[in-house]
Amino acid sequence: MAASLASLSSSAQAGTRPLFIRHGSHRLPPSTLVPLSSSVQHSITSFSRRRSSLKKIYALETSDGAVKVELNEEEEEEEEDESCELVNGTELSIDGVEAYLLTAVKNNNGTGLLLLSDIFGFQDSSTRDFAYRVACNGYNVLVPDLFRGDPWSKTRPESEFEEWRKEQDPNRIRQDTTALTKWMVEEFAAAGISKKLGVMGFCFGGGRVVDVLAADKNGYFSTGVSFYGTRIDSAVAGEVKVPVLFITGDKDPLCQVDGLHEIEEKIGGGSKVVVFEGRGHGFVHRPETVEDDRDADEAFALMRNWLHHHLI
Repeated sequence: MAASLASLSSSAQAGTRPLFIRHGSHRLPPSTLVPLSSSVQHSITSFSRRRSSLKKIYALETSDGAVKVELNEEEEEEEEDESCELVNGTELSIDGVEAYLLTAVKNNNGTGLLLLSDIFGFQDSSTRDFAYRVACNGYNVLVPDLFRGDPWSKTRPESEFEEWRKEQDPNRIRQDTTALTKWMVEEFAAAGISKKLGVMGFCFGGGRVVDVLAADKNGYFSTGVSFYGTRIDSAVAGEVKVPVLFITGDKDPLCQVDGLHEIEEKIGGGSKVVVFEGRGHGFVHRPETVEDDRDADEAFALMRNWLHHHLI
């Protein structure tokens, strides 16, 4: 039985082992996980880092209809602190699905986000780091195990990938995300929160964002954000009733810009495709270069503004 959201937002008990150990950069060493048990584990931690100001961001329409984002280097302001007060991290199990929930303690805006991971799973440090940064902005972020304990690993031979992918039953994932959504709605209602939810995802999870929204017949979700989603089912895109922000790079072979525009047109209703020039797959939550880092911060700012507009 999962703990209620009200109890998860309370202060952690003294002596609890932290889920996260923060450092000065937004890059993390591999996460140290608290073993899932029948008793819910809590932790509170804080985060502060230096970043460039993201106020001077420009969105420009390109000839193919995409949005190109540029930062005027000459107008960059001096670095300032981006501080995160307190975030409560909890590992739990929901209808047999392991997950972790990050809740902002001091600045909680009463809004929930379902974050769907890439193929490396919900325990991957890059996913947890990103979820932590989102929670720092006031959200309650639920990150589930989409793969039921069997995520893809970089140590596996590439020749096994297609076989592994076929084992990820779309119907089972759809049932799991539906159960997770129901849990979030019920827990928020129990905590006296009536705001709607948002859903976001990367890569594999980014593709499932459209599936989740298409299956949302009760109107629980107000918006979605898909980062370079893979294998998006365009056949169900027309069933999505809320605006979706699609973020990708023009050098990403796994998420073609033309395909995103087709899906954007099917969804309509204020959806938008944002294309970062020169960026490849995974640049937002797995930046590998200085250029990736800069564009990752810009993408995060765009996402943050999008969520604020549609959820807050």
